Parts: sequence; C-alpha cells; structure tokens
Amino acid sequence: MSVTYLKKAAKSPETETEAARAVVTEMLSVIEAGREQAVRDYAVKLDKWSGAIALDSKSIEMRTRDIPQQVKDDIAFAAGNVRRFAEAQRASVQDFTFEIAPGLQLGQKLVPINTAGCYVPTGRYAHIASAYMSIATAKAAGVRTVIACSAPYKGEGIHPYVLYAMHVAGADVIMCLGGVQAIAAMAYGLFTGRKADVIVGPGNKFVAEAKRMLFGKVGIDVFAGPSEVAVIADESADPLIVATDLVGQAEHGHESPAWLITSSRRIAEEVSRIVPLLIERLPATAREAAAAAWRDYGEIVLCDTRDEMVGVSDTYACEHLEVHCADLDWWHAQLTNYGSLFLGEETNVAFGDKVSGPNHILPTKFAARYSAGLSVHKFLKPLTWQRMTQEACKVIAPISARISRLEGMEAHARTSDVRMEKYAPGSNADLGAPVGS
Repeated sequence: MSVTYLKKAAKSPETETEAARAVVTEMLSVIEAGREQAVRDYAVKLDKWSGAIALDSKSIEMRTRDIPQQVKDDIAFAAGNVRRFAEAQRASVQDFTFEIAPGLQLGQKLVPINTAGCYVPTGRYAHIASAYMSIATAKAAGVRTVIACSAPYKGEGIHPYVLYAMHVAGADVIMCLGGVQAIAAMAYGLFTGRKADVIVGPGNKFVAEAKRMLFGKVGIDVFAGPSEVAVIADESADPLIVATDLVGQAEHGHESPAWLITSSRRIAEEVSRIVPLLIERLPATAREAAAAAWRDYGEIVLCDTRDEMVGVSDTYACEHLEVHCADLDWWHAQLTNYGSLFLGEETNVAFGDKVSGPNHILPTKFAARYSAGLSVHKFLKPLTWQRMTQEACKVIAPISARISRLEGMEAHARTSDVRMEKYAPGSNADLGAPVGS
C-alpha cells in the first residue's frame, strides 16, 4: 500500500498570503479613518470609477435594459434553483419548545440577522452566479436588508449581467464597489448607514484577507482562498472528462489548485498528457490562468486502494470534489471532508457553480475539515430561551446555588438564594456552603 505523487505542487495556497496581508492592513486603516471619501479615492485609483456608489432603481433599469431575453431567462432559472434549495434548507431547521422538567420550558428561535453584505467579484470574469448564490440565499433566510457590492467592469458600471442577477436575486441595496474598499464599506456601514452583520461572497486574495481581518467586527462565511478542485478517479473514469473538469476549475486563476487522486496509473498518465493540450486551446485569459495554476498548484496522486484515496481526499479537504468511480454510494458514505460533492461524471463543478441549486460559496485551504459552505444557516441565529414557574425555580435554584459555590462564585449563588427566600420562605433546602472571604 502506498501513495505516490506523479505530479507535486510547487506552491501552496499560503504562498501569496503575506503580501496581500500588508496591502489590506494599510487599506483598512486608511478607510477606517477617511470613511466614504477614502473609499471613493480607492474606487478612482483602483477601478477608475468616479460615478455613483449606491445605485437607484433608474440606474439599474438603464444598465440592464438591453440584456437579451434568453440571458434573463437563464439567470432567472438558475437563481430560482438556488432560492428553492435555500428555502428547503430553511424549512429543515425549525423553532421548537419543550418542557425538560415540570414547569421548565426551553426553546430555540431562529432569528435572521438584520443586514447581510454580499460581495460579487468582477475581475477576470463576470461572476453572474455569485450574485444569486449569496443574495438569494440571504433573502430565503429572511434577512431584512441585503447590501450587494460588485466592482465596475472595465472602468464602467457593474457588468449588466451581474447587475441583473443581483437585482433578480433580491438585493435591497446595490453598490458599485469592488475589492477591499467594498468589504470595508459594508463592514463600516458606509454609503448606507447600515453596518453588515455578516459579509459573504468569494473574491481574490485581497478580498479574502479583508474579510479575515474584519472577522469579529462582522461575521463572515468562510476563510476563503483560491478556488480548488479535486477529482477522484478509478479505472472506469473517462480521462478526457477528468482532464476537462480539472482545467475547468484551473481557469479561475493563477493560484487555483487542481488535484487528481486516482488508483489507475493509466488514468493518471492520460490526464497528465491531456491537460496541457486542453489548456493550450483556451482563450488567452483562461489559458494564462489555467497554465499557471496547473504548473504551480496541480497534483496527480496515485494510490493503491480506494481507502487510501479517501484518506488523501479527506486530508486535502477540497472545496469542490468530483468522484468518477464505480460504486458511488460507497464513496458518498466514506468521504467526510469537502465543500461540495459531485458524484459521477454526469455532474460537475460547473453545473453546481452556475445552475443546480446548492451554494458555490465554499470553504477552501483545508477549512472543509471543520466548516461547510454558505447556506441559510449562516444568516440565521439559533437563539435559545427559557422560562420556568416558581415551582420549577424551587427545584433548579438549590442545584444552581450549590454548583456556583463549588466553583467559588458566591454572587452567582445568591441569585438563587434570593429566589428561594421569596418563593419558599423558611425552606431548609441545601444551598451549599457560602464561599469564604
């Protein structure tokens, strides 16, 4: 039994982090001090944008009026799938009340956050799907105010298709802002007067670092990095489809890992041969990104057994995990660490990223070991509550008093004492030995 790397990555997801951290630290400091004017200055400097930040309904209509009907229909279909999936997630978690002891009621109430900030990246590509992935999910959770940001496209306003997707998904406020300045504006409540309680959405390393640094002031979805894909393939896999799917994710950017985990040397060698050919046929922008990603971050791992393949996969905890193997139910049962799972060659990451319904905002950089992707749960607070009668209080209070005093917390214990004196005067209940001074 062995695991062999036929291709090993030259870089890791952490390689570029420090440089981004220094840039973001300075930008956040400037924006926190200079507020809206500092954001406007960065918008002009970085995105060549001096127009309106918060868009009114007329501006949205003007920018999207020439979109072909087929494009509108496709966006509406995909956004509808995401919304329906999110609504099903919301229905799967409920408020509840139960009586744990006579007179003592406990419960959970699911309360949506008040304001969500949704970042929709626009850079190398127009990320239409990222708009409805975050916004529609927040609205399905019942968030009152959704503020969405996307950068001006090629020095103009928000890309019309992205803007339409933001509008259809239900954004309450749309701002033409990108990068660190957008994340800061949502966190500090600039241009809207409403600070985001949670900020979600994918972005480049500067956006990811801004979210990480602001975590605590605001909630965030996941600690994100460059998009990742892994394919698990056995001898039954089609090497052309496997290679195509690896390249399909590598085009995200120069730092996007693409990993093949296989028990078949034939598949490994064929995929290794095909991937560069597929990259070479891509348009220039995608070709440059995918070539760098495969060269620096691509890996091919050859395993002896499927249990070893599961072990390698769970160690990588990949954002997107495809399984091109026989006995898919076995793989579904065994795999535990991934952002989203795609079972069988009939489905793939692009289907999930664009149309199917489950969210494509997912954990990267090993975070799938402890975190799931974006869902309605991120926008819901499962708040607990309790209520009890005086009779129940007389049962609970002595126990609370005794435990508090065992911990040395006399003031805690006296909150029980005062109730026993009121509800059970003259009681000889054991309240524990008072804590000495």
